[in-house]
Amino acid sequence: MKEKRGEHPSGDVGQLMLVALFLVVWVGDSFFLHWSTFLADWVPNPIRMALLGLALLITLILVWTGHPVITGKKRPNDVVDTGPFRYVRHPLYLAALMAYVGTAISSLSLLSLALLIPIFVFYNYIASYEEKLLEARFGEAYREYVGRTGKWLPRAGRRG
Repeated sequence: MKEKRGEHPSGDVGQLMLVALFLVVWVGDSFFLHWSTFLADWVPNPIRMALLGLALLITLILVWTGHPVITGKKRPNDVVDTGPFRYVRHPLYLAALMAYVGTAISSLSLLSLALLIPIFVFYNYIASYEEKLLEARFGEAYREYVGRTGKWLPRAGRRG
């Protein structure tokens, strides 16, 4: 498998497989089988939809502000610490995770919520792999960036 510059070689395939698996489980459980959606009876639909909307809004903001930075015509040649990268090191992966969380919460499918654990483990694995590549490439500048930002959540009081 050909490695893209700065990315895990199985990252794209893994993400596609996980989204397919998640959607099969979520759609199957939420709309047909209802094996694990009993909590939805206790949490009103407007609350679940509001949480879904919030998760999707965060997803859109992270993608809108973070995607052009790394996919523009000219990829950066130094550590990116602008836009959402100022606060977290993996805003696009965080956006994907937020979409999963919002979708799972929308129906409160416990099977879908349980899938969030291996999904997060996978994203954390590829993020850690990519961080090693970035540290090897940018050295001290990247280590300083890591000290200022959170991997998944912003660090309080460290805004360099």
